Amino acid sequence: MLQNALPALGLLALMVLLAWALQRWRKHLPGLPAQGGPALQVLHTVALGPQQRLVTVQIGQGADAQCLVLGVAPGSINTLHTQPWPVDATSAGTAAPSGGFAARLAQLKNPLVQGPHAPR
Repeated sequence: MLQNALPALGLLALMVLLAWALQRWRKHLPGLPAQGGPALQVLHTVALGPQQRLVTVQIGQGADAQCLVLGVAPGSINTLHTQPWPVDATSAGTAAPSGGFAARLAQLKNPLVQGPHAPR
């Protein structure tokens, strides 16, 4: 039994060592990017049902940044709205500025609230 287990344990140790070495020297290998895509930050998530969510995401940084509203369901992710991220946004770690997406969403909601059944 021991003669069957030793080669398997040796192979397992070799695989762990190889994975560790690749992780350590990944930045030095040619052809592998340091980061696998654009910067992505989830700003807010709202649960609409047991498996449906509405997610606000910031993609990119600086002048190329975009704010996306995504509808997430078990089999799909759909883009519901896209807006350029405001240039005056201070950093990616802060919430949307007052003149950004939240303010535009509030402006869109206000006309719907006015009417005979509006809350007072």
